[in-house]
Amino acid sequence: MISSIFGKTKPINFIILLGFLFLFYWAVQIYLLQSDFSTNQLVLEIGVLCVLLFSVFVVDFIVNRNKLTGANSYAIFFYTLLFVVFPETLGDSNAILCSLFLLLATRRLLSIRSLKDIKSKVFDATLWVLAASLFYDWALLYMLLVFVTIYIYEPQNIRNWLVIFSAAFSFFMVTYMVLILADNPSFLISHYTFAIDYAAFYFPKWDSSIKVSAYVIINLILAFWLFLSSGKSGTGKTIIMRLVALSFVIGLLVNVLVLTESTYAIMITFFPSVIFICNYIESIKRRNLLELALVLSVVAPLFAFLVKLWVG
Repeated sequence: MISSIFGKTKPINFIILLGFLFLFYWAVQIYLLQSDFSTNQLVLEIGVLCVLLFSVFVVDFIVNRNKLTGANSYAIFFYTLLFVVFPETLGDSNAILCSLFLLLATRRLLSIRSLKDIKSKVFDATLWVLAASLFYDWALLYMLLVFVTIYIYEPQNIRNWLVIFSAAFSFFMVTYMVLILADNPSFLISHYTFAIDYAAFYFPKWDSSIKVSAYVIINLILAFWLFLSSGKSGTGKTIIMRLVALSFVIGLLVNVLVLTESTYAIMITFFPSVIFICNYIESIKRRNLLELALVLSVVAPLFAFLVKLWVG
């Protein structure tokens, strides 16, 4: 039943997933995080929710435009389910905003494989990464993805490298102007501290650490399987999957570096994880096994979430 719905690209799939994500977001805020909203806080939460819902469309666009999976809605299906697996991330608005900008950067970087308008795509990707770093300073590590992409596709053209500095200068000038107007010109200095909370790193919550560890192991196994299978599909897909895998590794590193009691940035790894999961799901040819895998992927996270609510 699930495969018959999400095995195709239909508008009803967006309605189902966005409706569920809308309700789940407020359920997490009210019952799990027990948030107490003032009027201003409620407006802010609505804005963050809109960003979250928009990110679903961005994920679908990237996947379909770059043919990272087949013609189906499994990508947005699993992207939504990952929020059920990690509901705590919905309480971190910085994670949601940072993730959107990183998705926009990824969109531009993956499109470079067409070898058209490379400089403008590098410029845009750099701007999006820098914008993401306004929410997590360590998100600047995603600039490594920009450098690697240029190195893979057109490293000989020196202008491709220089455009990064042009984008960084433009970003700094515009941001600094806005900060002056907002009467907060010292924000950049106070924000980019690149500090590490060692207490949060060495003493994580046991349930979260087990869940994240299982998540990482499963994704590494799926990534390894994907590289083996994509090698038969041609060099083009292998290269783009390497970039997706690098994005996942950088995301894990950033998640560790920004980890505190009030942050939960695992969301920034959801997009590459979704690519790994979807490619594996699409490889299951037997309809009954596919349906069983999809049902378990829905039931298990929802059951874990309900248990967490009951225990917490």
